[in-house]
Amino acid sequence: MKLTTAVLAAAAAVSLTTAVVGATRLRQDARHQAERNEAFLTRNQLDWLAQMSTNPDLAKLWAPEDMDVEEYMQLLAANRLICILSVRDRLGFVRAGHLPWYAAKLMESDVCRRYWQRFGGLRAEEAEGDEQGKHFTRVLDRAAKHHPRAQAAAA
Repeated sequence: MKLTTAVLAAAAAVSLTTAVVGATRLRQDARHQAERNEAFLTRNQLDWLAQMSTNPDLAKLWAPEDMDVEEYMQLLAANRLICILSVRDRLGFVRAGHLPWYAAKLMESDVCRRYWQRFGGLRAEEAEGDEQGKHFTRVLDRAAKHHPRAQAAAA
């Protein structure tokens, strides 16, 4: 092989490697930006839930017409707990197989079961198209339906 052919082949290999590394870096940057955006939006949601569950004047503006403001505030506090668990799960901080245990613990709380009974269907709609969100919703729904007090009320 001539020296010029070897140099051209080496240059092509370096160029190809640089392109692959660059493309990988761009994908990684895009993924990290999406994660930062999701974290920002989650923080906004949790802040809003914190305000709504502690400020009756604000909660009154958003409460469903058929619901007492105090009850709505309690349900939003339950939703905040559920959202925190959802974020932990989404970020990978809930070990494999432990989500049902956490869900059952949440559903030991009457207010969490009341929240799920009222808004669980809305959460299922919200999770459409998101496999992880659908799984999370199914696990919480199962925990709510299989809680001893929920089963006694259904009987």
